[in-house]
Amino acid sequence: MNTRAGLKLLLGGLCVLTGSAWAQEPVAWKAGVASVKITPEGPVWMAGYASRKKPSEGVAADLFAKALAIEDARGARLVIVTMDLISVPRPLRDWLEKQVKEKFGLPQASLLMNASHTHCGPELRASRLDDDDIKAEFIPAAEKYMARLQGQLVALVGDALKRLAPAKLDFQRARCGFAMNRRRPTPTGYANAPNSGGPVDHDVPVLRVSDAQGKLAAVLFGYACHNTTCGDLMIRGDYAGYAQQYFEEAHPGVTALFMTGCGADQNPYPRRAEEVVKHHGRTLALAVGAALETVPKPLRGPLSVAFADVTIDFAPVPPREELEKTAAAGKEPQRGHAARLLKQLKEDGRIRSTYPCPVQVARFGSDLTLVAIGGETCVDFSLRLKRELAGPAVWVAGYCNDVFGYLPSLRVLREGGYEAGGAMVWGSLPGPFTETVEERVVSKILQMARGSAE
Repeated sequence: MNTRAGLKLLLGGLCVLTGSAWAQEPVAWKAGVASVKITPEGPVWMAGYASRKKPSEGVAADLFAKALAIEDARGARLVIVTMDLISVPRPLRDWLEKQVKEKFGLPQASLLMNASHTHCGPELRASRLDDDDIKAEFIPAAEKYMARLQGQLVALVGDALKRLAPAKLDFQRARCGFAMNRRRPTPTGYANAPNSGGPVDHDVPVLRVSDAQGKLAAVLFGYACHNTTCGDLMIRGDYAGYAQQYFEEAHPGVTALFMTGCGADQNPYPRRAEEVVKHHGRTLALAVGAALETVPKPLRGPLSVAFADVTIDFAPVPPREELEKTAAAGKEPQRGHAARLLKQLKEDGRIRSTYPCPVQVARFGSDLTLVAIGGETCVDFSLRLKRELAGPAVWVAGYCNDVFGYLPSLRVLREGGYEAGGAMVWGSLPGPFTETVEERVVSKILQMARGSAE
């Protein structure tokens, strides 16, 4: 028996075993699911690795956007949109939010967007391509891709809502072990290297969606790990893309959606080879199947949703004279970063000192609390919220609604390094956040979650 056939047999058997165990549970939900291929047409500049010097050279696997629409008995709705892309730019979130409210009556708190953070997809932000003549050639392609993506996402949400039908929801979980903390302490600071002693979150949360007869229709699953197994010039969704593909191949007609967890300081290991990324995908698909073999926790209503922006502060920026000196004679990427800050100062009269980090909470009665946080969220947020929201099952996703840069925990900030603020030099935000960042974000989430439970 080959590997793929074995995977299909195993995953299929697991679902048959678990489906009959709860087929008689009362139906209290409606659900609808939709999918659309969002693979770029032709060569594009790829996102995620600044060292790339050439555009994409082909497609190893297609990219997809998917939507899961959920409605409770009262008519409260949640639409989760997952994308095999590097990020959710806030302008895209704001634009889609407005469109789906006008067209489908979907309120702000009922739209949740998550990016898998694959580093083998297109660069969505054309502004990221204007600092280099080679990259600049692909600005029209990036703008064309974004325009096409916007139309696809509106139609996707509409399709998922049109397909709302009686359904059963339950929550299950398993574990998967290829993620490892990537912040290795060294005498000169924290290096981007595997650290087997660092904090991790190996949970694989699974939201199972079945029709009124108990037949599997969709699975939404997550994992806290960067999608950075490969860094070549081929388009693919990395391990998360393959995990969805393998699960769907094993279950024709079933839609698998991946939602990234708090994996900003986690990498998949080993890395760098196509066979390895496929192996990680199979491993995660098997973990989803293992979750479906556990005793299911049926989800009851009501559904309650909440959305807010938390104001987080940047540390003070260097004086203007220092920025001018760096912009004139510094090394890249610091030189480009200083130039972008000076441009902001010239155009706006100031350099921004705060940022609105989006946070979102969806509660499924007293059975599951789903938390969605903006930014590249470090693992400490997930581990802490699971402790502090102990009681019902807790699922924490990062990379949601606005992937503006790294969102470090207090631990990471104090340790320093790339996730603590070093990565800021590649963008246009000022620099590290202050040490209040974790407490502000977590406090707001706890307030929202506990408030919606009252």
